[in-house]
Amino acid sequence: MKKFLLFLALLLALPVCAYADAELTVDAPSAILMEKQTGEVIFEKNAYEHLSPASVTKVMTMLLVVEAVERGDIALDDTVTASERAASMGGSQIWLEAGESMTVAEMLKCVTVVSANDCCVALAEHLCGSEEAFVARMNERAEELGMADTHFACCSGLLESDEHYSCARDIAVMSRELISHDMIKEYTTIWMDTIRGGEFTLSNTNKLIYHYSGATGLKTGYTSKAGFCLAATAERDGVEYIAVVLNDETSAKRFADASAMLNYAFANYTLCSVSGAEAIPPVAVTLGRADSVQPVAAGDGLVVVRRSDAAGLEYSLALPESVEAPVAAGQTLGTLSLILNGQTLRSVELVAASEVQKLTLWDVWLGIFRALVGNG
Repeated sequence: MKKFLLFLALLLALPVCAYADAELTVDAPSAILMEKQTGEVIFEKNAYEHLSPASVTKVMTMLLVVEAVERGDIALDDTVTASERAASMGGSQIWLEAGESMTVAEMLKCVTVVSANDCCVALAEHLCGSEEAFVARMNERAEELGMADTHFACCSGLLESDEHYSCARDIAVMSRELISHDMIKEYTTIWMDTIRGGEFTLSNTNKLIYHYSGATGLKTGYTSKAGFCLAATAERDGVEYIAVVLNDETSAKRFADASAMLNYAFANYTLCSVSGAEAIPPVAVTLGRADSVQPVAAGDGLVVVRRSDAAGLEYSLALPESVEAPVAAGQTLGTLSLILNGQTLRSVELVAASEVQKLTLWDVWLGIFRALVGNG
């Protein structure tokens, strides 16, 4: 066993360059690799197949809790008291007793780090009054995110039912939404911690947090029906990727598959900003109180490209020679496009950074007077 664990650790620590320009293969029956900021899919395999997500379900539970905290509906230091039903949950748990109280922060930590089903239900009841009401909100949020191939029947993923399903693509979507909230990484990056005054130890079920450079989360899952599942996230140099694998045969394989996908992304792709491409010249303004207006990009215009294609990128600037006043701040002036092999990858609007008012008759006469005085 020690030799196997050493081999696994070495496998997860393989240099990223080993995956450059290599074909990506994943053993899991269903998988997807997505870049966080753009949501672009780099690799997918049966990504829309309906499968049981097991405890990866908790990504949505965590998202609803985090959103409630950020809205001010609940606070991290609020007290949550476990009901008899919450305390009766099986599977991964911290063995809450009915009537036992912890803060929202402590329970969220337990859900995130050790996939505690009892804390999951306690949080659901605290937020919505019952797990059923919470699950209804989970499905509403899934619909809002465009997760058309997902239906939740519980908040923990412990339930093995045909009414509880998702797919790799939808899990990547909700994972992307969750990691857009920085506060969750205070929990998902914990390797070991304690609760109950140090009497109960928590060890993260996501072993990539310990082994994989840049790992930021996110959630493991397992049931006999779902197999071994994982939504893994990692960030390096400001670029973050999401790797989801479902129904893998073993725990080791899910971590190896996710590591392979993340390595492939970091080795072969980079994130480019259209708006940071080049200096944008000012546009002349006719009949205006200012001679010109400065265009600025409306957004970053981020795009994922293969590193091997980066040297061939070109930028196309489309701006008029002049515009007539008045010019409103935010008015569209043109576009800036990122081009590869003659194909537009992404365009961003260029808008006026400030307003330019139209010359009045008084302005015209004043200008003539100043010119005459100056010439005199």
